[in-house]
Amino acid sequence: MIGIKRGYKGLMEGLTEEMGLRSVSDIITRGGTILFSARSDRFKTEEGMQAAVRTCREKGIDGLVVIGGDGSFRGARDLSLRGIPCIAIPGTIDNDIACCDRTIGFDTAMNTIVQMVDRIRDTTESHDRCAVVEVMGRGAGYLVLGAGISCGATSILMPEIPYDFERDVIERMKRTQRSEKVHFVVMVSEAIGGVEEMAKRIQKETGVESRATILGHVQRGGCPTAADRILASRMGYHAVQLLIAGASNRVVATQNDRIMDFDIYEALNMTKEINTDLYKMAMEISI
Repeated sequence: MIGIKRGYKGLMEGLTEEMGLRSVSDIITRGGTILFSARSDRFKTEEGMQAAVRTCREKGIDGLVVIGGDGSFRGARDLSLRGIPCIAIPGTIDNDIACCDRTIGFDTAMNTIVQMVDRIRDTTESHDRCAVVEVMGRGAGYLVLGAGISCGATSILMPEIPYDFERDVIERMKRTQRSEKVHFVVMVSEAIGGVEEMAKRIQKETGVESRATILGHVQRGGCPTAADRILASRMGYHAVQLLIAGASNRVVATQNDRIMDFDIYEALNMTKEINTDLYKMAMEISI
């Protein structure tokens, strides 16, 4: 087993290390990647691709397991076309891989958000405040929706669902104030942003002292949850079995708690929609 350091950049440059049973025996408790990662424009060129292929030939690498998102999958597809068998595994906190119900890292990130917001809530309760919290997710709202439900957020703003700030934040807070609630949590996807301005507007229009918090990269680290450890183990095992069977150009995925795999072209062409029923439920129960 050969580990490639710093992703495709390291593959082009031959940054590898042999990995044995003992060298990986305790990594299940660690977040992120022990091999590091790096983006590379060079890898997108034919010269970069050929450099990566040469490394595989020189190191005796006869198959690659690639962990990442859509960009990593496209790289795996291109390497497969050049004779290097590749199996891709979805690893992203955004959970925006269309063929997969749950990606590795999503559950850990969501639980981290919940822990952080629970701590912020202590201050909102004791000082009768509103916390406006920005959550990661790029253009996908899966994290903010799941964490918002788990935290009982008064409002959840996400890129997939159009919103009216006056209706969906200000009026909801005023309605809730009439039921004698005096502290609030509003959760916002980073794709929307503007949490500082939102906090100022909320304070001006509702009279509730408001503070903005950007959780940032705390969401991307830490100790993986049991759910993510099990998911990663299942996906990794399936990927190796595919390589042993001579398969290539496949993406490992989970659907309805079943581990399965798809052709990379098929996986890249799939689309994924947010669960609007889940959002509707969140808005009805959080009052």
